[in-house]
Amino acid sequence: MSRLSLYPVTLDGTDEHKKRQEIREYFRNTFSLFEKVFEVLINDEVFYNKSEITRHPMIFYFGHTATFFINKLINMKIIKQRINPEFESIFAVGVDEMAWDDTQSANYMWPKVGEVREYRNRVREIVDELISTLPMPLPITDNSPMWIILMGIEHERIHVETSLVLHRQMPIEFVKDVKEFNLCSHSAQAPQNSMIELRGKSVLLGKEKSHNLYGWDNEYGKYEESVEDFKASKFLVSNGEFMEFVQEGGYTNDEFWDEEGKKFLEISGAKYPTFWIKDEDTYMYRTLSKIIEMPYNWPVDVNALEAEAFCRYKSKKDGVKYSLPSEAEYRVIYDYAKLEDIPDFHESRANLNFYHYSSSCPVDEFSFNGIYDVVGNVWQWSRTPIFGFEGFVVHEAYDDFSTPTFDNKHALILGSSWASSGNLIMKYSRYAFRRHFYQNAGFRYVISNSKIKTQSDVYESDELVSQYCEFQYGDDSFGVKNFALESVKIATKFVKNRTKALDLGCATGRATFELARTFDEVEGVDFSARFIGVGVKLKNDDYIAYRVKTEGDLSVDKKISIEELGYENIRDRVSFWQGDACNLKPNFNSYNLILAKNIIDRLYNPKLFLGNVHERLESGGILVLTSPYTWQESSTKREFWLGGYKDENGTEVKTMDTLKSILGKNFELLHVEDLEFVIKETARKFQHSIAEVSVWRKIDL
Repeated sequence: MSRLSLYPVTLDGTDEHKKRQEIREYFRNTFSLFEKVFEVLINDEVFYNKSEITRHPMIFYFGHTATFFINKLINMKIIKQRINPEFESIFAVGVDEMAWDDTQSANYMWPKVGEVREYRNRVREIVDELISTLPMPLPITDNSPMWIILMGIEHERIHVETSLVLHRQMPIEFVKDVKEFNLCSHSAQAPQNSMIELRGKSVLLGKEKSHNLYGWDNEYGKYEESVEDFKASKFLVSNGEFMEFVQEGGYTNDEFWDEEGKKFLEISGAKYPTFWIKDEDTYMYRTLSKIIEMPYNWPVDVNALEAEAFCRYKSKKDGVKYSLPSEAEYRVIYDYAKLEDIPDFHESRANLNFYHYSSSCPVDEFSFNGIYDVVGNVWQWSRTPIFGFEGFVVHEAYDDFSTPTFDNKHALILGSSWASSGNLIMKYSRYAFRRHFYQNAGFRYVISNSKIKTQSDVYESDELVSQYCEFQYGDDSFGVKNFALESVKIATKFVKNRTKALDLGCATGRATFELARTFDEVEGVDFSARFIGVGVKLKNDDYIAYRVKTEGDLSVDKKISIEELGYENIRDRVSFWQGDACNLKPNFNSYNLILAKNIIDRLYNPKLFLGNVHERLESGGILVLTSPYTWQESSTKREFWLGGYKDENGTEVKTMDTLKSILGKNFELLHVEDLEFVIKETARKFQHSIAEVSVWRKIDL
C-alpha cells in the first residue's frame, strides 16, 4: 500500500541539501496527513460541532496546528510578520482541558472553514520557504532555527492522532469513509490471556541531548530505578476480556473505582467503554467512521480510570494484585522485546504509523519475542504520573509543553497506537493525559510489588517559576516591600469604577488575587502557562508549594495556603488565562483597569500592545505600566525597542518619551513614580531593580 505517513528524519548528517529535502518531505507529508484527517468530517458545518463538551469545536484544531508554526516562529524571532493576527490568537491555546483553556463558544467568532484552509496554504508556503533558507548547521540541535520547524511538525503529528480520536467521538452521521484510512477487516473470539515472567533489572530512563532524533523537553535528563521481577500480560486486554467486567456489573460496583473514577461515572453516566454501542442485548463497536460487529479480539479502548477499575475487579476475582505497569516496568518489557529507538524502522512489524491499518487489529497479531503489541495497536495506560527527570529543562520556544502536566493528574501512556507517527513512536517519547481522557488507548496489566512514589504536595521546582513564587509570595528583602502588592496599591488609587480588571503579565498571580479584594472580576493573563499554573493551583487546590534555591544544589521547600494570604473568600472573582499581550483574544475587553507589570520590555513587539490597548478599556479606564526598561535583544529585537538607543541623528531615545508619543493619542498621563523590587535568586544573591510606574487614563475622543 502507499504510505500515509513517513518515519521521522534524523538530526545528524553531512549533506545539508539532502537534509533539507528530507525535512521538506516530512513536513509536507505531515501537513497533508493532518488535512486528510479532516476529510473524515462529512461537511464544513461539522467543523463547528464539539465531539466532547470540554473541548473546542473541530474548527479550532483545524487552525491550531498551522498557527502553532507562526506563533513559535514569531516568538523565537525567526520571522517578523504575522499572517493573520486574529487566527493566531483564537487558535493559539486550548487543547488539554487545563483551567486556563477557554472553551466557551460565546467568546469566539469562528472563521469560515475556507478561510482557514487558505490560511493553512499560506503557512505551508512560508514553512516550505524557511526549510530552504534557514541556517542549518549539522547536526541540528535544540538551539537551531530548524528545531522550531521540527517542533511544529511533531506538534502536528500529535494532533493527527488526537483529532482522529475526536472525530471518532463525533456522532456517526457526521463522519464518512476516507479511502486512505483502511479498516482492519478481520476479527475473532478473544484469545485467553496469560502472564509472562520478566526479570527485574536496573532501568535508566531519559536520553542525551546528543540523541539523533527530535525530542520534547520531558524526554531529556536521567532517571534510574531498580525494577524487581514482575509478570506482564501476554496480550493487551481485549474487548472480549473486558466484556466480563461489564457483564458482571463492573461499572456499577463502587468498590472497583477510586474517587476520581466515581466522579467520572457520575458525570459521564458510563456503563461500558465509550466506543461500544449497546443495541438491546448486543454490543457493537465504533471505529473511526463505521459501526461494526464487536471485534472481541481487538484491544478495548478505555481511559485510565476504567483500566484501573478493571485491575481491581480482576484482583478480587483472581485473588492476585493486578495493576497497570509503571514507566520503568514498561522499559523492561520494551527491552525484552528487543526494540530499537524507532520500532521496525525499515519494515514495520507493528500496527503503528498507519502502516497496516487505520484501526485496531487483533491483540494476537503482532508478537515481540512472545509478548504482543509492545508498541502499536493502542497506547497502554500506565500507573505513573508524568514528572521531569533529573536535569529537566524547558525549551524556551514551548515552555508549557510539559510542566503544566507535572501535577500527579496526568498519567503516562506507553507504546503508541495505529495512528501514532513521528516522535510518538520513538523509544524515549513520553506523553501523558488526564486519566478520564480518551485516546487510542487501552492497557495491559502486571503483577508487581513496586509502588509509584507520589507526593501529596507537588512542589514547583522550575527555578524561574520558583523565583517568581518567592518574589510574589515570599518574604520582603532589604526593606523593599512586595512589588505586586505595592503595584496594586498605586493602581487602585486612580480607579473609581471597580467592576473588572486585567492583570497582564500576572506571572504567579499575586496581584490578580490582590485586585480581587476590591474588584468584582479580575483576569490574570500571562504568556507562560508555567506561571499561571501557580495562580490556578492556589485558587483550586488552596495552596502553592515551591523550592527556593539557597546555594548550589541545595534548596528549601515553602508552602503557602490561600487562607494565610486571606484570599479564600475572593477566589471566585479570579480567573487565569494564557495569552500573548501583543495579540490578545478579542474577549479580553471592557476593563476599568489594566495593570501591565514589567512586560513592555519583554514583548517581541510592544507597539502592537500599546497601539490597541485603549480598545480593551472602558471610557475613563486606567492603564498602569511598570517597567525597569531593561531592553535586550533576547526579548525584543532592537528595531522594536521603545527606548534605550540613539536614533539616526544621534539623539537619545527614552522609553517614556515613546510611551507619551504612542499613548498620548488615547490617554492622559496622570502619574509617574519609581517602585523598587527585589528578586531573590539564592540565599545570598538578589536582583535589586527599580521600575518606573506610569498611570494613564483613557480619554474620550
